Amino acid sequence: MKQILQSLLDTAIEDMIKENGLEGSVPEYTIEVPNNSEHGDFAANAAMKSARIFRTKPMDIAKKLCERVKHPMIKKSEAVMPGFINFFIDNGFYHDVVKRAATDDSFFESDMGQKRKTMVEFVSANPTGPLHVGHGRNAAYGDSLAKILAAAGFDVHTEYYVNDAGNQMNNLGKSIYVRYMELAGGEIPFPEDGYHGEYIIDIAKELFEEHGHKIAEMPEKEGTDVCFKKGLKDITANIANTLKNFKVDMEEYFSEKSLYENGDVPASLDYLKERGFIYELDGALWFKSTEFGDDKDRVVKRSNGEYTYFASDIAYHKNKYDRGFKTTIDVWGADHHGYVKRLSSAIEAIGYEDREFAVSLIQMVNLVNGGERVSMSTRAGSFIELDWLINEVGSDASRYFYSMRDYEAQFDFDIALAKKRESDNPVFYIQYAHARVQSVLRKAAEENIAYEICAGLDNLNSKEELELIKKIYDYINVLEQSARNRQPHRVGYYLQELAAMFHSYYFNNKMLNSDNKDLTSARLTLAQAVGNTIRNGLALLGVSAPDRM
Repeated sequence: MKQILQSLLDTAIEDMIKENGLEGSVPEYTIEVPNNSEHGDFAANAAMKSARIFRTKPMDIAKKLCERVKHPMIKKSEAVMPGFINFFIDNGFYHDVVKRAATDDSFFESDMGQKRKTMVEFVSANPTGPLHVGHGRNAAYGDSLAKILAAAGFDVHTEYYVNDAGNQMNNLGKSIYVRYMELAGGEIPFPEDGYHGEYIIDIAKELFEEHGHKIAEMPEKEGTDVCFKKGLKDITANIANTLKNFKVDMEEYFSEKSLYENGDVPASLDYLKERGFIYELDGALWFKSTEFGDDKDRVVKRSNGEYTYFASDIAYHKNKYDRGFKTTIDVWGADHHGYVKRLSSAIEAIGYEDREFAVSLIQMVNLVNGGERVSMSTRAGSFIELDWLINEVGSDASRYFYSMRDYEAQFDFDIALAKKRESDNPVFYIQYAHARVQSVLRKAAEENIAYEICAGLDNLNSKEELELIKKIYDYINVLEQSARNRQPHRVGYYLQELAAMFHSYYFNNKMLNSDNKDLTSARLTLAQAVGNTIRNGLALLGVSAPDRM
């Protein structure tokens, strides 16, 4: 209905502009659902936004628009101070909403994205150890955002950037090599920046079981390389398996090393040099990031011939755009905020038109264990693995809890609350609403109570029923707002509100009326619409919708 109202208002404003011989076009305005239903079903500020064009009072414009905007589903429209237009919609429109939500899953999809090719690159943790609970928020956010964008009509691809090149990979290989040598009877100092986790020892044990003393007999560089390849393979496979258990749909794992092997890194720098953004100084290559507002120019190739991480990041993002992506969204930890300007400067220098680069900076999550926060360090090996959390509270609770707060705000992950099977656990509360819908439908079948989905909808006329239907109708608005603002937590808030409304409706109304088929049909259709809405919403967050609890 919002689209219908917008089309009618746009046409009316355009006609008024032409009739009055004025210059200008329809301004941007909003159509919202009022908090108070007494103010109508929808409220538009189109008259206030048009005041500059017509050079008259918004109330006068609003009254004229009320006279022009007509539709069979509009029962009444009224102009109210300081120039809002309130629309009151016929109940027949909402009955159609129930019918569609109960029977057609396309009701929960939008074409807002117009199939714009979009990449969400997320997690991308260095493959130096298992994913820990800190990575969980990034994984939950990125996957939910991708699902939301896809439902909102974007052509979405998900990707994990595997940082399998550089000094951290050298440290990984050395760490495993030292642990292996200990098993082989040798003593080598542990690298200062090495990795201490138990998983390093486990990888070394597997190498020793497979190769015995053979690696120890190799030159150290060769032996370290064998250890590195084994570690990279095992850790990357472990990460992929963890994400799968976390219900994360990662379509591709992209190797940083491949950018060097296929020449993308030097080619990208040559491309920027041709455009005048790379210069040489003191034997090093520099990118002119100050021309784009950065505080200083950045080295892309050191005087010793080594490329910086920044160089491969430039190549990787150029590669993304060369693959045809119009929008790229990088999901990073909040500690990377200083890197945003640097990379956005390079992307601007690349100069592709009609491209969008966005970064979501994910704030920290604190795991609360026994009332105490647990610190984590990958090198020290004191981190808590994401696999442990999944096993402890379940994937559903983990996914929901990570997504239920704005990604820009820090929060404490309360393990005790996540494990509760009570109404104060929000994910349990929402899932129970879905299970309750399925329970009512099963009971109707078991008791042979006659009903017909989509029949008798004229019976849905109480204030409580209409408010519940309006909440279902608001699903698409929430979906589009979540996609537009890249905020999956909006879906979680919405589902909690919808679940609360349905639980209340269930207790206040008799769902099964054996002596009134039409009323039973109407209420079960409404229940099924609620269940479908919850199921679709939870799917966006990577959470299941169980039929029984």
